[in-house]
Amino acid sequence: MSRAIRAYPTLLRVGFADAVAYRVEFLIWILTTNMPLVMLAMMRAVARDAPIGNFGQAEFTAYYLVGLLVRLLTGVWVGYELINDIRQGTIAMRLLRPIHPLFAYSAENVAALPLRGLVTLPLVGVILLVLQPGQLTHDPALIAIFVLGVALAWAITFLIQASIGALGFHIESSYSVSELYFGLFSVFSGYLIPLELFPHWVQRVNAWLPFRFQMGFPVEVMIGHLSREQALRELGTSAAWVAAFFVILNLLWRTGVKRYQAYGG
Repeated sequence: MSRAIRAYPTLLRVGFADAVAYRVEFLIWILTTNMPLVMLAMMRAVARDAPIGNFGQAEFTAYYLVGLLVRLLTGVWVGYELINDIRQGTIAMRLLRPIHPLFAYSAENVAALPLRGLVTLPLVGVILLVLQPGQLTHDPALIAIFVLGVALAWAITFLIQASIGALGFHIESSYSVSELYFGLFSVFSGYLIPLELFPHWVQRVNAWLPFRFQMGFPVEVMIGHLSREQALRELGTSAAWVAAFFVILNLLWRTGVKRYQAYGG
């Protein structure tokens, strides 16, 4: 562990170099995260005559712009990378290195943050210019919880995707699992539709699922839909999901590596 921590700055520099080298591919990936803007246009048109629940046009604008910001900061692609590495046998090279492959994968994702900043900073400017002062929280405690919520959302997303990728050690291909996961994430995280607009029974079921904490929860904090007490309680739930998926990933990885037989590469 100490060796990995010492090597992490170097891994970040390598990851940043990769992101710069493949900047066109990176920008294409960024463009694929624009679904909140599409949904914003649709929902504003739907709410033109009357609000839907607690969401009028202004509330939808706040929700989807903050949602896009959260999505840009928490997007992770480790699942597809890991699946490909296992299928092609290139994971063997990573396993031979003295640094745990998952540390390297995480560094490659975190290292892209400066490039994401080139996209997110203008978006933050647009958010501040477009939204009215009352549409975002000004409570310093809630803003701090939002920042922590985004960090935990990234961790949950990374651990879930890495767990799906690690399934590749156990089954022939986990691409279908990854597609299923993205479908569930799109619906139950609030990525497409605010979770408050779902029927109450769906909201109660979703409270037991991790998807809301990958996006909906930080957005709800920033647009002032949660009190301090509610936000702190949900932040604790986010941390619990991080711990749970850390254990799941560790189990899948350890048992998977023991039975893995590389070919190709």
